[in-house]
Amino acid sequence: MPKFHRSFLGSRLICAIALLMGAATTPAQQTSGDLASASLEDLMNMQVVSASRTEQKLSHTASAIFVITQEDIRQSGALNIPDLLRMVPGLDVAQINSNTWAISGRGLNARWSNELLVLVDGRSVYSTSFGGVFWDVLDLPLEDIDRIEVIRGPGGSVWGANAVNGIINIITKKSSETKGALVVSGGGNVQQGFGTVQYGGDLGTKTQYRAYTKYFNEDHFPDADDPAANGGDGWHTLRGGFRADTAFSPKDSLMIEGDLYSIRETVPTVILPSITSPGFVPIDLIQNLSGGFLQGVWQHTYSPESNSLLEISYDHDQRNDQIGDGRGILDVNFQQQYTGWSRQNLVWYVGYRRASSYAPGSLILAFVPPRLVTNLYSGAVQDEISLIPDRLSLTAGVRIEHNYYTGFNAMPSVRIAWSPTDRQTVWAAVSNAVRSPAQIDAGFRVNFGSFVEPDGTLALVSFFGNPKIADESLIAYEFGYRAMAGKRLSFDFASYYNDYDHQETTEPETPFFENTPAPPHLVLPSTLENLMHGEANGVEAYANWKVTDRWTLSPGYAFETIHMRTDPTSHDTTSASEAEGSSPTHAAQLRSHVALPGGFSWDSSAYFVGRLTDLHVPSYTRVDSQLSWQFAEKGRLRFVGQNLARDHHMEFVDSTASAGTTLMKRSAYAEISWQF
Repeated sequence: MPKFHRSFLGSRLICAIALLMGAATTPAQQTSGDLASASLEDLMNMQVVSASRTEQKLSHTASAIFVITQEDIRQSGALNIPDLLRMVPGLDVAQINSNTWAISGRGLNARWSNELLVLVDGRSVYSTSFGGVFWDVLDLPLEDIDRIEVIRGPGGSVWGANAVNGIINIITKKSSETKGALVVSGGGNVQQGFGTVQYGGDLGTKTQYRAYTKYFNEDHFPDADDPAANGGDGWHTLRGGFRADTAFSPKDSLMIEGDLYSIRETVPTVILPSITSPGFVPIDLIQNLSGGFLQGVWQHTYSPESNSLLEISYDHDQRNDQIGDGRGILDVNFQQQYTGWSRQNLVWYVGYRRASSYAPGSLILAFVPPRLVTNLYSGAVQDEISLIPDRLSLTAGVRIEHNYYTGFNAMPSVRIAWSPTDRQTVWAAVSNAVRSPAQIDAGFRVNFGSFVEPDGTLALVSFFGNPKIADESLIAYEFGYRAMAGKRLSFDFASYYNDYDHQETTEPETPFFENTPAPPHLVLPSTLENLMHGEANGVEAYANWKVTDRWTLSPGYAFETIHMRTDPTSHDTTSASEAEGSSPTHAAQLRSHVALPGGFSWDSSAYFVGRLTDLHVPSYTRVDSQLSWQFAEKGRLRFVGQNLARDHHMEFVDSTASAGTTLMKRSAYAEISWQF
């Protein structure tokens, strides 16, 4: 692994700053349609729902929240959701290969970051089999996203287990906002071809709808060991979906949406060809993925002080990989809000989830048992009390869940927000959250390889899930401050101390003999235990500065240190260092947007990511730039360059070897979009 050179970093940062600051010489002429539609004050007063499941002003929210707006999406140059998330300070976004990502909040990053909960319109896309998110199947037209609300820190009292270090809620536009036709087409050296076709309209007088289809074909990245070679990770996807919104009456509305996808991707991975193999053999596995979902949300207003919401969804996914995991998840949630009492906003909700899976497995990977049905029951209550109207509020809540593996757990939180003026908010919170086991923790087997002992006995090294594994827990202490300093500058600061307990370790077990698969062999097993604890502390800060009416700068910075320790009874020598070294200590960014005359705009961003000590991944600086031309009221042409600082760089190594590492390479594409 090449060492990082400070002189090289310095030159790249100078280039990045020059690229961003060069915009300062742009003439400040005004043309209609060029400027951002929302002022900074509008953004601070935006209504968000992810912090409490009810609408709140962003400026008064007692959480570390970042909102990616549709304007941010248009200015980013991103073609997928993971690249959009890079702009959130405190969120670790790293690409493993062309079709695999590792994304976490506030550290502990991994391919399956099991302490980050991801939602689409409130529907969880967290995998009950592996824990975490398959980002390759989480795709939708970016033009249909209204906003992405990202909360750094726990949200277990609101959203339940696995919302430990963060929540990402992707909220799509209503059908009434996407009427007419949309055509998007483009291509480049990595995204070789992509396109979206969508149409929306009215069905009668009460229903609006939209339907879309989307396709892309992405080329391979360079091999990690030989950048001139093919990394074997190209992929393509075809998907389609719809949404319909119906207003039956002033008091009742129904939203129904659905999606189907088919993906074919090449994955650099490993196999165990036989029981006598000394270890993994690398291959390029071609796998087919398919699935979809159907979701309905009914909202009813009883009175100006009371309303309810019923959500029902069903997801089905099939991965034709080494384990062949097929999953079906039914989710039912009911929520009621009541504001009739003086100075109180009371919300309660109940939920049920049924997850069924079947995975035939292979010699290297297998679920035990291969077929499983689990049930999750949950209930929660939260009360927001206005101690001093528009100045001081206290929010207390608790969620209780019963899951298949560990039974009952409770997740309470207390949050307080003080607004000394209309433009400032100070907030603090104490929260408890848990990460419940997934199927991979409790019922899983991996065979790593074999060797012959001195007495001639064949020994197989294996890992087994632990049916008695416990919840991983967190107590988080948070403090934050956000403010508007005049009409041109807003900033947000958050700090935290996380106290982790019962974290998972890998421990040796007593060897045993087994006869199948042949030949008979001695198994040297290891399993999971909850024998690690530790703490993390950090700060996150970002700002929006309208330098002129046409030029906006958005800097951000995140710092974090993690210290993990194993219990005296543990024999694990790697889990603590993996937890400490899988996320950067320092990360910084600078984004620039310039509105140019004639319908043009120029957007640039520079992201610095510190080194990953345990994974031996050096620091890197990523620079993206985009030139857009709004040539008609609803027509846009853009030219985008990504990863411009270097020809290629590494971002992450999957320590489980379930996905091979390739190098992110310099790329460019052109795109034209038209609405009519």
